[in-house]
Amino acid sequence: MHPSKPLNLFFILTVMIRLCFADLPSFREAPAFRNGRECPQTTWSSLDKEIHNPTIIHIAMTLDTAYLRGSVAGVFSVLHHATCPENIVFHFVTTHRHGAKLTRAITSTFPYLNFHLYYFNTNLVKGKISSSIRRALDQPLNYARMYLADLLPAGVRRIIYFDSDLIVVDDVINLWSINLRSHVLGAPEYCHANFTNYFTAKFWSNSAFAASFKGRPRNPCYFNTGVMVIDLWKWREGKYTEKLENWMRIQKRYRIYELGSLPPFLLVFAGDVEGMEHRWNQHGLGGDNLEGLCRALHPGPVSLLHWSGKGKPWLRIDSKRPCPLDSLWAPYDLFRHPSLFSNS
Repeated sequence: MHPSKPLNLFFILTVMIRLCFADLPSFREAPAFRNGRECPQTTWSSLDKEIHNPTIIHIAMTLDTAYLRGSVAGVFSVLHHATCPENIVFHFVTTHRHGAKLTRAITSTFPYLNFHLYYFNTNLVKGKISSSIRRALDQPLNYARMYLADLLPAGVRRIIYFDSDLIVVDDVINLWSINLRSHVLGAPEYCHANFTNYFTAKFWSNSAFAASFKGRPRNPCYFNTGVMVIDLWKWREGKYTEKLENWMRIQKRYRIYELGSLPPFLLVFAGDVEGMEHRWNQHGLGGDNLEGLCRALHPGPVSLLHWSGKGKPWLRIDSKRPCPLDSLWAPYDLFRHPSLFSNS
């Protein structure tokens, strides 16, 4: 008789289960955020396919295991500074691979959060993605922002899109309320940036490609796609997903840019964007795409801090090499640090 064998097998199975979930961080439960007295009492259902309720704020973000800690901090920051947090609906886009685990993580961290989960079919872009200067930019989920009009219910007329490496330090209603006028998309523009650098010499030497910016309402300027306000109804009417996909196909053949999902947005929208205050995207805090060195804030007021670039605050904090501005992200970090001496 070997009575120890069942115990050993149980131990091995327990270890294997823990290893399977080891890639998913654990978080502290966020407090319940409630509406102020001035907030309109309203509800939203995904079944309301043709009804647009302007008092409901819709925010879209992607969810994956690598950036989950950043996504949780972003959601927490939005709720913390919102006057009417119960009137915010989050729309999370993920893949089938980790969908169930990510849903449990969000539900346990934000028990009172109004959110919906959508599965992105990565086959839509796998044959269209070209390698870029940083591997993270090549992930299929990085392109999901192009398909929000197809993924979300028809009743969602307007959406705020947020990357997973930012925090909001202002009431998001102020961003939601921007007047897009006739534009499909609104974002802070940076016209001082050298626009030609976002495309290769092969692009600018091709007269047909270079002429794609002619006829725009204004000269094209760089904008960061990590913070956008989008009119989904106009997007659908204009078939903008198809226009973005077309440039991705051209890229596969001619190699006209190096920066992942950003250049197609510039090719389709630059020069036809509703500009917003720069305070709504203090981007570049993660440094460049190669070294991720520390950077300072741009001059002016701040409503949103964005760690675009290679350096992410949670990775730098854990490595004991944080940048000064990472201390502004840390208060929104709900990550539950593991203990070597605790099973809790």
